Amino acid sequence: MASESGESNMDREMILADFQACTGIDNIAEAITLLELNNWDLVAAINGVIPQENGILQSNFPSEASQASMYGPPSQAEAAVAAAAAAGGEAPPPSSSSSSSSPPSSSASAFCPSSSNSSSRLIVERQPRMLNFRVEYRQRTVELVLEEGSTVGEIKHILETELGVPVSKMQLKGWKSGDVSDSTVMRSLHLPKNNSLYVLTPDIAPTASASTSTSTSTSTSKNSGLPESLNQNYLLVISHREAQRDYNLNFPGTRTIQEVKRNVSDLTNIQVRHQQWEGWPASASDDTMTLAVSGITYPCHHLTVCRRSSPANSQAPTEECADVHMVSDSEGDDFEDASEFGVDDSEMFGMGSSTTCRKTPMMPENSENEVDALLHFTAEFSSRYGEAHPMFFIGSMEAASQEAFYGKARDRKLLAIYLHNDDSVLGNVFCSQMMCADSIVSYLSQNFITWAWDVTKESNKARLLTMCTRHFGSVVTQTIRTYKTDQFPLLLIVMGKRTSNEVLNVIQGNTTVDELMMRLMGAMEIFTAQQQEDIKDEDEREARETVKREQDEAYRVSLEADRKKREAQEREEAEQVRQKQMKKEQEDEKEAIRLSLEQSLPSEPREDSVEQISKLRVRTPSGQFLERRFLGGCKLQVLFDFVASKGYPFEEFKLLTTFPRRNITQLDPGSTLLDAKLFPQETLFLEAKE
Repeated sequence: MASESGESNMDREMILADFQACTGIDNIAEAITLLELNNWDLVAAINGVIPQENGILQSNFPSEASQASMYGPPSQAEAAVAAAAAAGGEAPPPSSSSSSSSPPSSSASAFCPSSSNSSSRLIVERQPRMLNFRVEYRQRTVELVLEEGSTVGEIKHILETELGVPVSKMQLKGWKSGDVSDSTVMRSLHLPKNNSLYVLTPDIAPTASASTSTSTSTSTSKNSGLPESLNQNYLLVISHREAQRDYNLNFPGTRTIQEVKRNVSDLTNIQVRHQQWEGWPASASDDTMTLAVSGITYPCHHLTVCRRSSPANSQAPTEECADVHMVSDSEGDDFEDASEFGVDDSEMFGMGSSTTCRKTPMMPENSENEVDALLHFTAEFSSRYGEAHPMFFIGSMEAASQEAFYGKARDRKLLAIYLHNDDSVLGNVFCSQMMCADSIVSYLSQNFITWAWDVTKESNKARLLTMCTRHFGSVVTQTIRTYKTDQFPLLLIVMGKRTSNEVLNVIQGNTTVDELMMRLMGAMEIFTAQQQEDIKDEDEREARETVKREQDEAYRVSLEADRKKREAQEREEAEQVRQKQMKKEQEDEKEAIRLSLEQSLPSEPREDSVEQISKLRVRTPSGQFLERRFLGGCKLQVLFDFVASKGYPFEEFKLLTTFPRRNITQLDPGSTLLDAKLFPQETLFLEAKE
C-alpha cells in the first residue's frame, strides 16, 4: 500500500514537472493551483493556460510501436494526454511528421497545433527540463544551467573547472534532501527550477587574500560567513494565531524554509499551501532557501502563522475536463498523499461535497497530548462549520473541571462536554444547526465551560471513558458506553458539587434548537439554585473567617505590644545595670589612683624639723579642712597629689588662694611651694571645674 502511495505521489510530481516545463510557470504554488482547478488533468490545465483558437485541443500521438521507436518510452505527460484522449472516446490519430530532433523555441511552444486537419491537434514533445543553480564559494558565485537528467558529480566537475577546487576536496551543500552522492540524478531529487547551493572545502584553509577581500566587501563577508551560519541552530518562536499558542522550534541552518513549513503543518494541521506567514524577511523569497541564507535573526526569530482563507472553488471543471478525468485504482492513496503538495482531500479532484471525499478526522488517533488534540479538534470544527461556534476549552478534562467547579461560588459555571462521532448521520446537522446557532453559542459562552472530544476512533473513546471514570464515576462511564453511534453527538451537562460532580442532563443529537435551549436553561435553573446556596454558605464562611482574622490580628497586635514593652523594659534594666557597672568601674579606678597617689606621697615632715616647713590648710567644697605640713622646697605636684589622694583629682578641681585670689592649679607643677608663696602657712580652698 505504501509503494502504491509513493508511486501516486511520484505521478503527481511528474505531472507538475511536465506542466511547468510546458507552460514556463516557475511558481510551484501557482502551478499546483492551476492543476487542482483541472483535477490534475494535464491537457485541461495546459489548455487553460495556453488557450487555442478551437477550444480544447485534441491530442495527436503516434501508435504505441512508433512511440517506442521514435521517442522511447512514453513520458508521464504523453501517458496523461493519451489517457485523456482514450477517455474522450477518441482513438489516437496517426502520428504527425513532427520530429523530436527539432525542439521548440520556447517552453510554451511545446504544444503546437497542426495545420493538416481542420481541428487543432496537439503535438507533445517531452523536452528536457533545465535547472538553474546558483553556487556560492567564499567570495565567488557561479551560475549553472543543467538538464534534470544530470548527476551531482557533473556539477562538481564543472565547479572544479570554474573554482579550481578538486572534486575530492569539495563538499556540495544545500540540497533539500540532505547530503547526496555524486551518482545521484537530479531528477530523483525533484528540484525546483531555481536552486541555491554552496561549496565547502574543510581541507583547504582560506587564503590571506581571500580574507582581506572579504573584509572589504559587504556581500563577500556575508558569503564567507555562510559555512559558520550553517552550523548554527536557529530558535524559531512561531505563534499560531488561531490557537493562540507559541511553538519554540530549533532548526539547524541547513534546514530549508519549505521543511520548516512542513514541520509547522504537522504541529498546527494547517497544510503548507494554506499557511499565511508574517515575519519572514524580504530576502526569504524562495522556500528552497536554507535558514542560514534566508536573512532571519540569529539566534532567535519570531514568526506568526495562520490559516489562509480558502479561495472559492467557483469555477467547476468543464464537461470536457470531467470527461477526460479517469479514476485510477490508486486514487484512494492519492488522498493520503495529497498533503505532499499541500492539497486538501476535499480539493484533490474538485470534490467539495463531504459525501464524496474522505473527511479529515476531528481528532488525531492516539494523541498523547490532550491540548494538541483539542487544538486540532477546534481547528477542524472551524474548518467544517465556520468560526461561529462555542469556545471550546483547550486543556484536559481535569483542567476544565477546575475552571468550572472550583473557583469562587459566584464565578462557577456548568461544564458542557460535547462528544462528537463522525460515523453518526446526525453529526453535521447537530453541529451546523444547533451548536453553531447564535443563541446556543451565546448561551454556552456566558454560562458554560464547553469541553469537546471526538469518540469516532475506539482508542479516543476508551481514553474518554477512562477520564470520565476518574472524574465522574463509573455510572456516567457506563451511561456513555450504552449510547449507540447513531445517537451521537452527545452533550453532557455536568454540575460540580461538594462531594462529587453530577451529570444533570445528557442531550442527544436528535433534537432541535428550541429543545436544546430549553434543556440548557433547565440545567441552568438547577445550577442557579445550587449556586445561590453555595454563595450564601460562602459569604457566611467568609464572614466568620473575617471575624476570626480580625480577632487573630487584634491578638497578634496585643502580643506584639506586650513584646515591645517587655523588650523596652529589659533594655532599660540592662542599661541601668551597665551604668552601675560603669560607675563602679570608674569609682574603683579612682580609688586605685587615689591609693597609688597616697602611697607615693613623701612622708609629712615633723614640726621641729630644722628645714623650712609650710603648713597648709585646704577647705573642701563640703566645708571640711585638710591640713598637712610640707617642706618649703616641695614641688606643687606633691600638693596636687595630696589633694587628689583625698578624692579631689587635679582634672576635676582647682586649688585657689583666698587673698589675693590665685589659681594654684594653673602654676607650673614643678615649681616649689616657696616659689608659689605658700610659705610658711596658707589657707586654700577647692572649687570644682566648670
